[in-house]
Amino acid sequence: MNEQAAFPDRARAIEVIQRELTAFARRARGRASELHPELSLVASSILDLVIERDGCLAADLAGHFHLDKSTVSRQVATLESEGYLIRESDPANRRNHVLRATAEGRRLARAAARRRTDAFADRVHDWDDTDLERLAGYLTRYNAADE
Repeated sequence: MNEQAAFPDRARAIEVIQRELTAFARRARGRASELHPELSLVASSILDLVIERDGCLAADLAGHFHLDKSTVSRQVATLESEGYLIRESDPANRRNHVLRATAEGRRLARAAARRRTDAFADRVHDWDDTDLERLAGYLTRYNAADE
């Protein structure tokens, strides 16, 4: 079947994309406890970004995830109390604190990343490399619009 027949117009294609991304997000939220049993989806996302950026400010996390600062504050407090994050003084501005992952936080994130990678690999095991590269490119392009 050709793509044009499946989506006769742009509005219909956008409707399908929105529906499928919503389903993806809901399933991801539902499966988060399986893939990252120690942390909520929000907390694990925060930990992952802190690791990816090798430290960042809580305000940066709120901006990146479009979360309320109080939500980020609660999640950061939980991550700190569990020993996964620490606060360090920001050398550029002593009033700010840079959040950094602890060794245990990094270990936890690596284990969760392996579980997520395995789950994704299972889901797309029969996709060819071209399809995977296209999806990766499209998702990167889509998410870059928020940056």
